Amino acid sequence: MDSFARRLLAWFDQHGRKDLPWQQQIDPYRVWVSEIMLQQTQVTTVVPYFERFIERFPTVGALAAAELDEVLHLWTGLGYYARGRNLHRAARQVVSEHGGQLPGSSDALARLPGIGRSTAGAIAAIAFGEHATILDGNVKRVLARFHAVAGYPGDAKPLKTLWRHAEAHTPKDRVGDYTQAIMDLGATVCTRSRPRCTECPVQASCEALAANAVIRFPARKPRRDKPTRAARMFLVIAPGGRCLLEQRPLEGLWGGLWTPPERAPDTSVGQLCDEFGIDADDVRGSRSGEPFRHTFTHFHMDIEPVYVDLRRAGTGVADRVDVCWYDAANRDGGPDIGLSAPAARLLKSVAAQITEP
Repeated sequence: MDSFARRLLAWFDQHGRKDLPWQQQIDPYRVWVSEIMLQQTQVTTVVPYFERFIERFPTVGALAAAELDEVLHLWTGLGYYARGRNLHRAARQVVSEHGGQLPGSSDALARLPGIGRSTAGAIAAIAFGEHATILDGNVKRVLARFHAVAGYPGDAKPLKTLWRHAEAHTPKDRVGDYTQAIMDLGATVCTRSRPRCTECPVQASCEALAANAVIRFPARKPRRDKPTRAARMFLVIAPGGRCLLEQRPLEGLWGGLWTPPERAPDTSVGQLCDEFGIDADDVRGSRSGEPFRHTFTHFHMDIEPVYVDLRRAGTGVADRVDVCWYDAANRDGGPDIGLSAPAARLLKSVAAQITEP
């Protein structure tokens, strides 16, 4: 065990996080779910989602047996929904190919949907004690500073260098604790902004600190202006506050989630009614809401909500399996479906109008 790992483990024994819900009753399934949820998401955000998810799906078998809508319903608001879809696919693969037991090697884990090299390493190390290496965002930042690795970590050359350092530091003993320790260090001490270097257990050997250049590492991703798209989302509202939703295709934007019909910005209310078989005489009125912006990883979407009030639910809509009438106020407790973030926001606005005196 090198001095980096030794000092890090000594720090972890005193200061590391040990009370997170997935650190209790450790088993491969709980570790796997937590690692998927923690991808690009902070611990404080993940905790309540993890607890609800595990309560509903306590085992791989329970997750595999569930419908995708149930899974995405519990993922609503967590973002990066491909993670939820891949988790569901992987659970079914674990049941069909591995007898319901998560495979115990990082190589086998990496062959499951949604599990990359670093996530496989984390699961294998924490759940199975395998001498496996991780390199998530927090670890990249720690090692980029400790070794003063130049360049953006997502580029091939710096990434290769960081993997080499990560492998060299990973000990054979207490590998699970080490894995948690280096993630904790990045999350709580070696943070992106305002790092607390005086509290760092490896500060004496940190090359970035020695050069008084901690904030320069790791290099930021080269900035590119995000393109902007425009869209209309139609809130078709039947009496009682039931809104028309449609399910997105599994592949693509908001895959598998339910959302108000999203169409091109020049789509008219009449065109939408024709598409869904809604009689023009059933439209009591329509109005535009306050536009807002929803930002994705690679682009912005400027959304104009259009509220369409109906005298009765459209009769033609019932013939489509990818649409439903959803109670905006959720007074009947369901159905349990996954909602896109704009859908949840807009349904809340409809519910507020319903409850107004």
